[in-house]
Amino acid sequence: MADIYEIRDYTIEPEWFPAYQEWAKLVVPWLKENMDVIDFWVDEGLDCDAGGSDPRQPPHGQPNVCWIIRWSSREERDEKWAEVQANPEFQQIWSKHPNENAYLIWNARFMRSL
Repeated sequence: MADIYEIRDYTIEPEWFPAYQEWAKLVVPWLKENMDVIDFWVDEGLDCDAGGSDPRQPPHGQPNVCWIIRWSSREERDEKWAEVQANPEFQQIWSKHPNENAYLIWNARFMRSL
């Protein structure tokens, strides 16, 4: 079976976005060390391009954080996420989150490479 890619999109409240970015500088190295993180991106502040036959803006705007993780399967992902959340090092970093309720919306999509 081919790898799957988890694409995580977050929309962080604008007032909390600068503090989130500072916190992300703590968590991203840990995530990259403990998972197969392809990369982790934050919004640059440039307007997005949107098109298609029915382009609609999400009610909270476009996601301002995106990161991608490679997994061998959905089962591996579910097991590893449980391990990550139980890890004392991760919990210590999470405890420094500026506002864990600042996620207006998040989603995780699972895709395969063509």
